[in-house]
Amino acid sequence: MNKDSSFNIGMLLALVLGIAGGFLDFPPVTAFATLISKLFVNMLKLISLPMIFLAIVSTLTRMTTLAEARYLLRRILKYTVLTTLIAATVGLAIFLAVKPVGSGGEAPLPMEGNYLSFLTKIIPENPIAPFLENNVLGMAFIGAVLGIAILKLPKEKNALLSNFFGALFEALLKITSALISLMPLGIFAFTIQFVESIREHSEKLEQLLLYGLCVVGANLIQGLIVLPLLLKLKGHPPLKTARAMLPALSMAFFSKSSNATLPLTLECAKNRLGVSDKTARFSLPLCSIINMNGCAAFILITLFFVCSSQGISLTIWQMVPWIFLSSFAAIGNAGVPMGCFFLTSAFLVGMRVPLEMMGMIFPLYALFDMVETALNVWSDSCITAVVDQEVRVTTKQVVG
Repeated sequence: MNKDSSFNIGMLLALVLGIAGGFLDFPPVTAFATLISKLFVNMLKLISLPMIFLAIVSTLTRMTTLAEARYLLRRILKYTVLTTLIAATVGLAIFLAVKPVGSGGEAPLPMEGNYLSFLTKIIPENPIAPFLENNVLGMAFIGAVLGIAILKLPKEKNALLSNFFGALFEALLKITSALISLMPLGIFAFTIQFVESIREHSEKLEQLLLYGLCVVGANLIQGLIVLPLLLKLKGHPPLKTARAMLPALSMAFFSKSSNATLPLTLECAKNRLGVSDKTARFSLPLCSIINMNGCAAFILITLFFVCSSQGISLTIWQMVPWIFLSSFAAIGNAGVPMGCFFLTSAFLVGMRVPLEMMGMIFPLYALFDMVETALNVWSDSCITAVVDQEVRVTTKQVVG
């Protein structure tokens, strides 16, 4: 507990100093922050892709049977789809409550070619390409296929490969532990850049205040009401869960990448929240790829906002299908910075809606991306905690 308290105090101090440094506007401090944040993010990205691959492979190979893997997968997918659909629905409700009344013709039908092309990358042409192209879905596919294949090998060969990938994963966790100790320095650098970005674009922030309130409000409702309610219904104390995951949530907020935050999320879930190693190593990497609550709300609200600004009015019956479209687009998002922004732009291009308004939204997206990523990691943590509890209850019932 003393170690955790010192770590949290260090992060708070780094945050305060970062805010002061951002308002100071001293070039050497800015240059130092730029260098540190770049190195920090590069290191996180360096270990995050191998982390996802090795976590999936090593976890699958440790499963007793394929039935066990299917059991976990069904529960993870159930809560992922449920929470993402709720996030999009909350986004629609908030938009309808505060959006200006638009006028215009019928909205054009969306063309899904761009998104379908994105989905074809799930199966890569060769096993190296996903790592070179940062294709998270393709890499996860290779890891899952390899893990299942190893699981079907004879016992001796299965044990050999299982131990090999497990040892690689443990080695990567050692690197992660060392990096975590330097996190306050990263928070300091990220905060300076964040404050400077806000200072430079204050006029545009005022112009898009209502839109920003819709996006941030949808994320806050999902994070502070919907997900805690899920935890409460499943017998998990929301505040205890939030305190345990605080370092990961802080890192997600400032790094703007749920994939890059994955090593720290795993560390917090296992050592602070008490999630079993098997569940954490299976659920969190998978959730970091497909569980994007914040992205679903952003896509839906931004689409309607841009359409409204172009004089395109949509009826409620035209809006409702976008709950599902934005949700499944978010599930396919790769969990990297700017991912939701580019997905939304692709949808607007397919709908033949001018993108000028996206240029005005771009400065605000730095803040949105921070809030969304923190929400995504919080949702990953909640789903993992709930699934872990269900696994424990089922195990006790079988043993009993």
